[in-house]
Amino acid sequence: MIVRRFLTAGSFLALGLLTISLASARDTKDEKNNPAVKLINRDNPRHKQFLTIVAKGDADVIFVGDSITQGWEKNGKEAWDKNFAPLKAVNLGIGGDQTGHVLWRITEGKELDPIKPKVAVIMIGTNNMGGHTPEQIAGGVTAIVHELQKQKPHIKILLLGIFPRAANPTDKIRDKVKATNAIFAKLDDGKTVFYKDIGEKFLEPDGTIEKKIMPDSLHLSPAGYEIWAKAIKDDVEKLLKQ
Repeated sequence: MIVRRFLTAGSFLALGLLTISLASARDTKDEKNNPAVKLINRDNPRHKQFLTIVAKGDADVIFVGDSITQGWEKNGKEAWDKNFAPLKAVNLGIGGDQTGHVLWRITEGKELDPIKPKVAVIMIGTNNMGGHTPEQIAGGVTAIVHELQKQKPHIKILLLGIFPRAANPTDKIRDKVKATNAIFAKLDDGKTVFYKDIGEKFLEPDGTIEKKIMPDSLHLSPAGYEIWAKAIKDDVEKLLKQ
């Protein structure tokens, strides 16, 4: 009886390990098949400019994203110079970027190699909205977070929800943005990754987006960047001190 019980327990253990193994294999396969995780070459002039900037090694904070992040250099310049430049922040935003572009830039593109940032502010995914599902986009964002943690184990990540877009609050893309954010919001562990959704700060009480904040219902005006800066400056400073 003892032998039988031992074998039975062993069988259950083997079955459990097999189940875990199959689940892990399935998760890995799903990730590889996710188009939002596929690396997309971004070897363009702006990327090359980044390599020159990071070669100096002076970057305590990095902002990673697309044209909305790149916009800190134009419409957001005043807010940036006042709030983030003093924190040794570097803008790593490229217009048109999807999650796959960012993944290429921080892996094969080696944008992070020369620097040791203490904090990363990530806001990416709106350019994936046209061709990927919320689950795929969230998978792409998750891959970026994990890659940052792999390369820079001590980094603190302020992960921002994708900003709302489309002037009409009933537009279907609003729901897609919310669904995507809800998935990768779970990355918040209260220790190294901190999720924050500041989207409501750009909206009117009725849910509409005023042109004075987002002229094209997507990109921010100078007033929009002031809202963004005010919403996260304290968070960035707090993470820098940890």
